[in-house]
Amino acid sequence: MTSAPDRRDIVTLVDEAMAAGARQSAACAELGLGARTSQRWKESEGGIREDRRPFAERPAPGNRLSEQERDLIVATCAAPEFASLPPSQIVPRLADRGTYIASESSMYRVLRERDQTHRRGRARPATRRKPPTSFEAKAPCQVWSWDITWLPGPIAGTFF
Repeated sequence: MTSAPDRRDIVTLVDEAMAAGARQSAACAELGLGARTSQRWKESEGGIREDRRPFAERPAPGNRLSEQERDLIVATCAAPEFASLPPSQIVPRLADRGTYIASESSMYRVLRERDQTHRRGRARPATRRKPPTSFEAKAPCQVWSWDITWLPGPIAGTFF
């Protein structure tokens, strides 16, 4: 299976065809490319611009975490001494020991990828409380209140 030519190869082919006497629009049409696209790919200094489309395939960065490093992050976060702590507390504790595995944001990202961002710690998880139902009126004259706005307030001359 042959891979599709990248933009450097395409621009080189178009430039060779133009040097041989072909028009730019004809050379680009032969490759299934618009002439304006070929112009847009070239920089004013003679280089080739990178693909800025958000969905374009990009090479993996050189500092990307390896699978072994990702496994080490998950294993460290699952260790008994760190099992109840979030990465924001794990990273400083490891730094105090002189150990650096990854940044806090990388730890959160790896845990999120591995679906392990569950609540950590001994405190109970947040619960939804139902509103009180004891003051629900289902018929007339079931709930009574009184008006205290006329009572004197804590400062002379003011009222509640």
